[in-house]
Amino acid sequence: MAKKRTIVLLAAAAAGSAWAGTKMLSKPQKRETKPALSFENPIVLAHRGGSKIAPESTLLAFEKAAELGVHGFEIDLRMTRDEQIIVFHDDTVDRTSGHQGSVNELTLSEIQSIDFSEHFEGRDELTKEELAKARIMTLEEMLERFPFLFINMDMKDSPSSYEGSLLPSKLWRILEDADALDRVVVTSFFDEQIDRFNLYAQNRVALGAGEKEVRKAYAAYMSQFKHLYHPKADVFQLPVQHKSVRLDSPGFIKFLHDLNIQVHYWTIDEKHEMERLLKNGANGIVSDRPDLAAKVVASYSH
Repeated sequence: MAKKRTIVLLAAAAAGSAWAGTKMLSKPQKRETKPALSFENPIVLAHRGGSKIAPESTLLAFEKAAELGVHGFEIDLRMTRDEQIIVFHDDTVDRTSGHQGSVNELTLSEIQSIDFSEHFEGRDELTKEELAKARIMTLEEMLERFPFLFINMDMKDSPSSYEGSLLPSKLWRILEDADALDRVVVTSFFDEQIDRFNLYAQNRVALGAGEKEVRKAYAAYMSQFKHLYHPKADVFQLPVQHKSVRLDSPGFIKFLHDLNIQVHYWTIDEKHEMERLLKNGANGIVSDRPDLAAKVVASYSH
């Protein structure tokens, strides 16, 4: 019994020694503040323009959201058959229109000829002029039409696809030509895509966290080795919960804040949830109800 106790104590001592050693050798490095993230108060990002106030990802949705006074948009990027980057989420047009086809098999002209209001619940209330705006935009058009708004953009095409292989470099050229480097965050669920983009950007653009980066950060937060985590992202855009894991605790948010990482939560459409997340320290609310979110955040800001 005494021998077992001795072994346990030696193991604990070794673990403590290892922790102390890594603590001395590794100091957490905060992310440098990017101009795009210089907001003093929490912000509202209209999710795909606000899919509950207008047909998602259409010019109409983004115009309506901008009129509500949102700080910016959360958008998705895909590439068409003729290698144009459009603001669109799905890999097909089926769900949001009465048409069928994959984005990468359709040209920009073909996609922009589609009426994306057909499946919108409030279509009957739209005017003729509004219906004409229920179309998909290119990224260049969005940057030109909304020059003063912050945009979080998510590269959706897989890095293993042809479109995905081209997307990071083409995106960089568009942002550079539009002089938009200081008002965007570029991210992807695929960490590899973010790394590819940053080969061109060289940390001149604010970066979001991919799935692997989020897992790495959360694992560090839950361990005794928080000091070993060195972030590669400026913003974590998170769901409140992933499977059984809660990602909205004040402790986790503070852990990221201490590294100068902002935390945005999606997709939040209930007033009480917005208020709870803001109280916990969230820097941004991504919502399909920008009309509601704008009021909540405005009342919370100081």
